[in-house]
Amino acid sequence: MSFFDSFLELEKQYLSPYAQKTNLSLGRIHDEEISSFTTCYQEDRMRIINSKAFRRLKSKTQVFIAPKGDHYRTRLTHVLEVAQISRTVARALHLNEDLAEAIALGHDLGHTPFGHAGEAALHRLVGDFYHNEQSLKVVDKLEEYSSDYAGLNLTYEVRDGILNHTGKNQPKTLEGRVVRISDRIAYLNHDVEDAIRAGLLEENRLPQEVTRVLGRNRQSRFKVMIEDIIEASLDKNVVAMGSEVGKATDLLRDFLFEHIYLDSVAKQEETKVYGVISLLYNFYKDNPDEFRLQAGREVEITDYIAGMTDRFAIDEFQKRFLPSAWDLVDLEGGEDNRSLF
Repeated sequence: MSFFDSFLELEKQYLSPYAQKTNLSLGRIHDEEISSFTTCYQEDRMRIINSKAFRRLKSKTQVFIAPKGDHYRTRLTHVLEVAQISRTVARALHLNEDLAEAIALGHDLGHTPFGHAGEAALHRLVGDFYHNEQSLKVVDKLEEYSSDYAGLNLTYEVRDGILNHTGKNQPKTLEGRVVRISDRIAYLNHDVEDAIRAGLLEENRLPQEVTRVLGRNRQSRFKVMIEDIIEASLDKNVVAMGSEVGKATDLLRDFLFEHIYLDSVAKQEETKVYGVISLLYNFYKDNPDEFRLQAGREVEITDYIAGMTDRFAIDEFQKRFLPSAWDLVDLEGGEDNRSLF
């Protein structure tokens, strides 16, 4: 029996009736020969991890812009946490772990520099910019796997999960819905931890209803949330929290929006982020030839900026708009003042 056939047999024995089966995938945009040693979802995971966009996540902000410290989350550590939670939940619900993990690893590939502040800046500049749509564009068009076509040519189910991990539409698969809820579990808990580390929040300030239901520390919150999802969703065609835990989770989210996301030092930096990104955007727009961009193709500029890391965006801003000490001259005599520096 081949690897693929034996794997399908294991899925038949183990997976829930509601799980996405590997052999029932709707396939890829471009047909490919089936691998002899990986399933389609395992192959998608490999393509995502080996992409340039994935590597850049290590230098993209999660919430706190340019934090001073080694232990704050980046977009990459967030993605890894979401993948870990997604696999845990998918395994407990007898869903397709490989599919859930691939979606989780790819769900934030389109995130901008400077976290949600960067996304808000591009949204103001171009009208409609959403990181989930940009993530799908990254895997469909901007990354490269084969010289025969653009993009990574991922399966339909992974692409659907990436696009619908946030927004009004639910993913078509339960594995995609696992990632959607795992994303929330991850960011709520690590944003609390990072806010405490930054001195913006004390854990005893969390709403009493949150601590009563979810517990007083990160370990307790994770345990309660995950166990509740499993209890509420096992052997059902649904992935959701129960009523009490769901309400407490929503309350925690509302609290963080009010006290951290919308009213904190992190939020105050958003004006600066908009200044950096808007200046770069308009500079590239006015100088398309310098960047091999087509005049009038602002979408290319948007893609370029969205793909930047925080550090690259700052370096570009300094290069384009701040004077270099080595280039300063004596304005009266025209002498080079390089020796002063």
